[in-house]
Amino acid sequence: MSTPQLVVHRDKELMAEAAAARLITKVVDAQAARGSASVVLTGGRNGNGLLAALASSPARDAIDWSRLDLWWGDERFVPEGDPERNYTQACEALLDAVPLDPKRVHAMPASGGVFGNDADAAAAAYAAELARASGPEDHGPVPTFDVLMLGVGPDTHVASLFPELPAVRETERMVVGVHGAPKPPPTRISLTLPAIRAAREVWLLAAGEDKAHAAEIALSGAGEVQAPAAGAYGRARTLWLLDAAAASELPRSLYPPASA
Repeated sequence: MSTPQLVVHRDKELMAEAAAARLITKVVDAQAARGSASVVLTGGRNGNGLLAALASSPARDAIDWSRLDLWWGDERFVPEGDPERNYTQACEALLDAVPLDPKRVHAMPASGGVFGNDADAAAAAYAAELARASGPEDHGPVPTFDVLMLGVGPDTHVASLFPELPAVRETERMVVGVHGAPKPPPTRISLTLPAIRAAREVWLLAAGEDKAHAAEIALSGAGEVQAPAAGAYGRARTLWLLDAAAASELPRSLYPPASA
């Protein structure tokens, strides 16, 4: 378990641009060290804002996009092409504009496909795909992702792990179907906390006043069942990337004054 580190930016635009630059550096370094890199994407306004900032960055071509594996932390279980799908939004924000290898883009299954409306079967299939990509060096049924990004919800949820619901309590399965989510759509697929913790680095993104209380709860020692964001951490590093509004309820002792 790595101790959370905080970086606070002036506003959400600067946060997105700085996070995109940070991600480019991390991917380039991983590719130089191991030949390829793996990143887990997140949806929502902060995740998509980062992808849009990456798309417009002149440094984006430093990445060898053909040697990048992309995964998702969660997905809304809706039909293929639905504008609510995280995958659809990621394509619009970035993926359609860069030369990815389609075989290395691991979208979560959509509803209405081979699994019909069975989110649990779709989750099991994604877990099997992760297991096939895992090697002996990963020491588990999921790859050791270089960076896994998560948006933090106002209720402290990350991925589709909501406070008190069964998915946040899961300790064995790496991917689960989520039923009865408190925000629409109610049916989703999500990585679990054990899968999230396989990543070298976990980055939690939070911008806006509506995220301030969630950040304060998650960083003040709350339990992961009550505050799922508190249970999201990486093997080597856990990084909270916030704007000043989202950090407004945190004690200044948690982050260096210069970071704001």
